[in-house]
Amino acid sequence: MLTPERHRIILQLLKEKNVVKIQEIMELTNTSESTIRRDLSQLEEQKFLKRIHGGASRLQGKLQEPSMVEKSSKNLHEKRLIAQYAASLVEEGDSIYLDAGSTVIEMIDFLPKKNIVVVTNGLMHLNPLLNKGISTFLIGGLVKPNTNAFIGRGALTSLDLYRFDKCFMGVNGIHPQFGFTTPDQEEAMVKQKAISLSREAYVLADNTKFAEISFAKIGDIHEAAIITNEIENETLEQYVNKTTVKVVTA
Repeated sequence: MLTPERHRIILQLLKEKNVVKIQEIMELTNTSESTIRRDLSQLEEQKFLKRIHGGASRLQGKLQEPSMVEKSSKNLHEKRLIAQYAASLVEEGDSIYLDAGSTVIEMIDFLPKKNIVVVTNGLMHLNPLLNKGISTFLIGGLVKPNTNAFIGRGALTSLDLYRFDKCFMGVNGIHPQFGFTTPDQEEAMVKQKAISLSREAYVLADNTKFAEISFAKIGDIHEAAIITNEIENETLEQYVNKTTVKVVTA
């Protein structure tokens, strides 16, 4: 079977199922695993799909953004592992910024009961932080309903009042060429501002965020270290020369 025909079959399968396994494509095309892996790499480079462990998935829409409730229920085990490691980076006397991300909120359970100060734009972060007795500042701005994040001019102005030792960010997309992205331009500006005000910046993202590209750019890959869970070596290799990547395993 010719390459264009295999590519057409792969893309048609993804339209129907969203996720397709290498074994399934091999059986349909009567082609070797190495050939299918090459096909998937080519289609990923052309931005038609995203490679995942054992197959491929459709790329999400540039403006697509799940609600905080939807995001919080996905990949919870992986998010907890990532969050626990991220929290271990917080040291005595740190001032830190916690973004309104669904993985970032998981950090709060693991934050040390030390002399730290937290600034956040996450409305849902407030009660867990206060319940833990952590000194907390909530920035102002417009509350975005589906993510419960403070955004807009008020948020940017509030951030100007602070400087951070470390910031911890959630993102919707991580790409070696197009950097860190999120669907909302105003939320991207808040994330970008917090990174610029921090001595160290960390992006917390499970492996589903890699090779995704959302509408609004937050920053280039080198602007923040990445903390993630297990990812394929082929994917990891695209990032390790551009920034620090910490892979957390169970």
